[in-house]
Amino acid sequence: MVNRGSEWRRWEPHIHAPGTVLNNQFGGGDAWTNYLTALESLSPKVEAIAVTDYYITDTYEEVLRQHIAGRLPDVQLIFPNIEVRLDVAARSGFVNLHLLVSPEDPDHLVEVRRILTRLQFNAHGDRFDCTREELIRLGKRADPTIKDDRAALAHGATQFKVNFAQLREVFSESDWAKKNILIAVAGGADDGTSGLRQAADATLRQEIEKFSHVIFASSQAQREFWLGQRAVSVDDLRARYNGCKPCLHGSDAHDQLATGQPNDDRFSWIKGALTFDALRQACIDPADRAYVGAEPPHRAIPSQVISQVEITHASWAVTPTIPLNPGLVAIVGARGSGKTALTDVIAAGSDAIAWAAWNADENISPSFLVRARTLISNAKVTLTWGGGTTITRALDGHDANGALA
Repeated sequence: MVNRGSEWRRWEPHIHAPGTVLNNQFGGGDAWTNYLTALESLSPKVEAIAVTDYYITDTYEEVLRQHIAGRLPDVQLIFPNIEVRLDVAARSGFVNLHLLVSPEDPDHLVEVRRILTRLQFNAHGDRFDCTREELIRLGKRADPTIKDDRAALAHGATQFKVNFAQLREVFSESDWAKKNILIAVAGGADDGTSGLRQAADATLRQEIEKFSHVIFASSQAQREFWLGQRAVSVDDLRARYNGCKPCLHGSDAHDQLATGQPNDDRFSWIKGALTFDALRQACIDPADRAYVGAEPPHRAIPSQVISQVEITHASWAVTPTIPLNPGLVAIVGARGSGKTALTDVIAAGSDAIAWAAWNADENISPSFLVRARTLISNAKVTLTWGGGTTITRALDGHDANGALA
């Protein structure tokens, strides 16, 4: 299957769903129907969603079930975002880390729960593991008046804090985690690393940001800093933070109104296929593959970019319709795969083959199309430009701006 390659797609990397453990304001009744309808109605459309919840994956699993049943048809990638709170105080709360889990492994839920089980919180003369059952137990231990398991789960989630050193050790000991989990940290002051302002916290802040792959932040200043465009250079970022970081931003929605609607249209865009690997690539090349804004970056005028090549009346064209990426800079393929032919076909449709080449002897012409003229017959090419206009030319050159008239 031929696709257009790496394009900018809108992602929602931080969004909650009905039934989220904390601050669930989605309401009852048709909460799920309203939530899914809101996501389906977004403009620009969202094509990748990280379903977020605290310590557990229940809402992610429900979104998957709804997707299998036919909801969210535009969404091609759904993955868990497990939000945990570190035992590190920020300005008005605790620093939040997010475990972005690749769904590629069919056993990813089993594996990530195994990772979470290794995180412990000591309180009330006991040890509590990071599991649903243990969070409920912690909630009831912290407040003996709570009898309902759901209420106990929520209260336990507010009490459970993850030790950063322990999390880093658990992560480093697991090859599965290193392969399948990307760490994001909130970059704000209230619940992020910007809230660590004391001189005594400088090293801890640096270590947390160094451990993270992604920064959840939407400001231009943050993005420029993590791209090495401010006081800290790219070399300094490599030395102190393990390199540049992509900045992403989600709606962090806890109600229907905010679903997929971040403030000031600060949408997250990632350039690449709708796969988790595109997020990995954004961590490697954040400057060119991650962006926060109302629209993705525009680096070419649409009317000067070819969006599709279509070859007609040509039985020899195995792939007659070829979508092109606006960022295309090279055609790559094995020897004999048709690279030169495709280049010449595009050149013919663009009137970019010189008159002398069309009229040269077939044995010496630099044009592949001229050398293959006896095989081309009445084939034509239609180029569709980014602005929507089309142009059709014969591949034997007879209508190439009157070159053979």
